[in-house]
Amino acid sequence: MQSRLMGSIEEGKAPSPPIRPSPTPAPARPLPLRLVQVILMCFVVGLGISIISMHAMKFLSMKYIAPIAPSIIQACFQDALSIESLVRPPAELSHSMNDTELLWRASFDPRMKEYPFKRVPKVAFMFLTKGPLPLAPFWEKFFEGGPSEHYSIYVHSHPAYVANFTPSSVFYKRQIPSQPAEWGMMSMCEAERRLLGNALLDFSNEWFVLLSEACIPLQNFTVVYYYLSRSNYSFMSSYDDPGPYGRGRYDGNMAPVVTLNQWRKGSQWFEVNRMLAINIVGDITYYPKFRDFCVPGCYVDEHYFPTMLTIQTPHLLANRTLTWTDWSRGGAHPATFGKQDITEEFLKKILESETCTYNDQQVSLCFLFARKFAPSALEPLLDLAPKVLGF
Repeated sequence: MQSRLMGSIEEGKAPSPPIRPSPTPAPARPLPLRLVQVILMCFVVGLGISIISMHAMKFLSMKYIAPIAPSIIQACFQDALSIESLVRPPAELSHSMNDTELLWRASFDPRMKEYPFKRVPKVAFMFLTKGPLPLAPFWEKFFEGGPSEHYSIYVHSHPAYVANFTPSSVFYKRQIPSQPAEWGMMSMCEAERRLLGNALLDFSNEWFVLLSEACIPLQNFTVVYYYLSRSNYSFMSSYDDPGPYGRGRYDGNMAPVVTLNQWRKGSQWFEVNRMLAINIVGDITYYPKFRDFCVPGCYVDEHYFPTMLTIQTPHLLANRTLTWTDWSRGGAHPATFGKQDITEEFLKKILESETCTYNDQQVSLCFLFARKFAPSALEPLLDLAPKVLGF
């Protein structure tokens, strides 16, 4: 053997290793009986739950899911492709947009003026308030006379104020996201632009009326709607006041964007059509000048919009307001009327106070709204409205 091994080495071949027998595998151990029982139990329980679930789903789908499934599918696929999904007004007035985002979105203006959908033009009643609406019951009576598809309501109050209107009220959930507004400051005009911006999100709003918590309607809804919808002009008071409370408030730093000859004054309470509302919210030319150089005591709410619109679209302005106010007592604020002031003679005096032009014709109906009325005026107003005001 040794000689054979040595011969292999001499021939250059590696010796083969010795062959060893393979070990015999150990026999498999059966699973413990306890473990088998647990596995079988889990299988049976799982199978039972699956069978019960299938029967339950079949019952629920037949009773609840099947009837609404087509509408859900239709809403998901058809709304995304329909014009209604694009022009439908927001279901809720609350949103997360800041002012910049809101005004940008609200400034969208279709270039095609023919609407490709059924559109009932509405009046947007925009209430700029400090908090509550003490005359809300009087306005409720007014809105009872108008179809809901002819108006919409927006309320801008202090953000800390939470309204408590009931679901049956026209003011229920009509507060818009707001910011504090101070009298005579640019924040007042910003609040007005915020109201316009939110109202413009509804494509059906065509006329926009700014009101305060101290305003009342002087005519029934039908007259108001007819008056606004038939007018060729928007009702923005704008005039050249050469005195200290007009031109005297002008700051030369506003030139050349706004010159002294272009400077105008007017009432804060206005009504504008949709085109002018878009001009107001989309303004980036005049806003910085008025923000920086019309500071107290300039009272920017009396000058910003009248000046801007007179420069841009003077031919579209009636140059008067629709809101009656009594300035005869003097001072920085108009007269306020309470319970003792409200009589039939008083209301008729307002209605017959003057004549004016409407669509270039002389008329006796000049005012649709009036201010300022204290909360105590509510009761006599409700009593006299059916006889004097027609609602």
